[in-house]
Amino acid sequence: MTNLERIAPLFEGWEETMVWSCLQGVMGRAAWNGAGTAAMIASGDFCFLAGEPDEDLLRRAGGPILVPRTADWRPLIEAVFADRAVLETRYAIRKEGDIFDRERLRGFAAALPAGYRLRQIDEALVPALLAESWSRDLCSAFESPADCCRRGLGFVALEGDVPVAGAGSYCVYRGGIEIEIDTRPDRRRRGLAAACGAKLILACLERGLYPSWDACDLRSVSLAEKLGYHRGSPYPVYWVGKGQGPGKNFPGAVPKEPGFDI
Repeated sequence: MTNLERIAPLFEGWEETMVWSCLQGVMGRAAWNGAGTAAMIASGDFCFLAGEPDEDLLRRAGGPILVPRTADWRPLIEAVFADRAVLETRYAIRKEGDIFDRERLRGFAAALPAGYRLRQIDEALVPALLAESWSRDLCSAFESPADCCRRGLGFVALEGDVPVAGAGSYCVYRGGIEIEIDTRPDRRRRGLAAACGAKLILACLERGLYPSWDACDLRSVSLAEKLGYHRGSPYPVYWVGKGQGPGKNFPGAVPKEPGFDI
C-alpha cells in the first residue's frame, strides 16, 4: 500500500479537485502525522486538513489558505496562528455532469467588446502570464510552459497583444480541471471573464473533461451561475498569509510516489 492509499480514507467523499489530484499522484503534496490519524494535502495556495486535529501536523502547514474538513480543526487553527488566521467564506459550486447550454456558452464566448480577441494559452504566452500578479495563477501550477500546455488548458482575452483576462487550469486531475478566472483590475466589468470562462468550459466539454469551479466570493458565484453552474454550500477557510506554508513552495507536479513529509 502506498502512502497516498493510506491517507485516502481520511479524504474520502471530499469533493475537492485538488484533493483528488494529489491522491491520484497528479499534482500537489501530502503529509500525515505519525499515528496516521491526520493528514494534509497542499496544492497551490491551499492546504486541506483532514482527520483528527493535530498540532504538530498543522505547524507544518500554514497555507496561505487552510481548509479544514471538520469544525474541530478551527479552534486549533485559531490557537496556532492567532491573529494571523483570518476566517473567510468560500462557496462550493455543484459538480453536476453535463448541465451546460452550449449555445449560450458560445454566445458568451463570442460577445467580446471591440478591440479584444480570445487566444488559447500557449508556450509563448505563459511567461507573460507568470510575470503579472493578476494572471499568475492561470498557469502557475505547472513545471514549465511546455507542461502547462501539455496538461493544462486555458484561454486569454487579448487587447492588442496584451493579456487582460483569462481562464485557465488552477489544477488538473484525471478527468477534469479546476478553473481559475482572473481579469486585470482595470479591465473588469466588460464581459471578458465570461467570454474566457465560456470558451474554456466548451473546450473542456469537447475533450471529455469536467470544468470544476469553486468560488472565492459572491461575484465568482454569480459568474458561475451565469455560465450554467449551480451554487452549493458556503464553507469556512482561514487565510494565514502568503509564504507561510507549503502551498507555493511545493512543486506543481509530483513524481510517481509523491514527496511525503513523514
